[in-house]
Amino acid sequence: MLTGGGDCPGLNAVIRAVVRKGVEGHGCEIVGFRNGYRGILEADSVRLEPGSARGILHRGGTILGTSKMNPFREERGLERLVGNLQAAEVDGLIAIGGEGTLGAATKLSEEGVNVIGVPKTIDNDIAATDFTVGFDTAVQVATDAIDRLHTTAESHNRVMVLEVMGRNAGWIALFSGLAGGADVILVPEHPFDIDEVCGHLRHRQSEGHLFSIVVVAEGATPKKGTLPIPTYERDEYGWPKLGGISTMIAGEIEQRTGFETRVTILGHVQRGGSPSAFDRVLATRYGVAAIDLAAKGRFGRMVALRGITVVDVPLDEAAARPKYVPEKLYEVAEVFFG
Repeated sequence: MLTGGGDCPGLNAVIRAVVRKGVEGHGCEIVGFRNGYRGILEADSVRLEPGSARGILHRGGTILGTSKMNPFREERGLERLVGNLQAAEVDGLIAIGGEGTLGAATKLSEEGVNVIGVPKTIDNDIAATDFTVGFDTAVQVATDAIDRLHTTAESHNRVMVLEVMGRNAGWIALFSGLAGGADVILVPEHPFDIDEVCGHLRHRQSEGHLFSIVVVAEGATPKKGTLPIPTYERDEYGWPKLGGISTMIAGEIEQRTGFETRVTILGHVQRGGSPSAFDRVLATRYGVAAIDLAAKGRFGRMVALRGITVVDVPLDEAAARPKYVPEKLYEVAEVFFG
């Protein structure tokens, strides 16, 4: 078992469930690789017993550590992965992660490695599942921030711009914005027109509402020809280092409307801390379902939530494409703009 990609609340709940059900229910020996796929490449692992998995349900982060390493970018990556898994006598690998981790798991599965995926990412952008581990907690953190910003915005008659995570998908921005009563929500799926944004804020002002809340996903972009498209440096894994779009938006709002505008960027606060009750239950159900699949020899699958039922789907189907905010759902949010 490994946890890969960015950390998020609920990872330890998955680990706990896999260990408890695996050892006590199926008689399995559970080995955890440290720091994602790097642990396999470096043969860095630890045996997990029920005792070591007790008391971690409520803890954020992951007791196994994590990394964003793409093993297929490493020299002889596939060969080393397969060789070290065989040397460790691993019968099956449970990979807990997001787009990158599950994508690598799919490639391993195609090479004959027995793999099962568990979807976790606060972005909730994994196809084939309604919700991923960590999303609900991130939304709650962002919603709490909006609630707090409401009071200071109203006290000072300000526009408050809150930036939340969401590289390519605006699920956190949309859900927290709806839950927190945001007056404008900007997501990557819908390039924004700054004139329309300012129009919404002026409309509120004309109706006597002297403050406004704007929620922005970090991956939001302006429509072509309206504002310069932001450019970002890339990290060692090739991902753009997003962050700061809210500062540009706030500056434009203040300049165009004259409304005093302030920015709050939540950043990694959204990924930290204890998981919500929903995430604890979801992660536990995913962990039990994953080890049950492994015990039955049903590899090449990913556990997923459909409605209120945990199911399993082909791993390659789940990792084939991201899940974006649908138009119909965004239209619900637009009802409350302005």
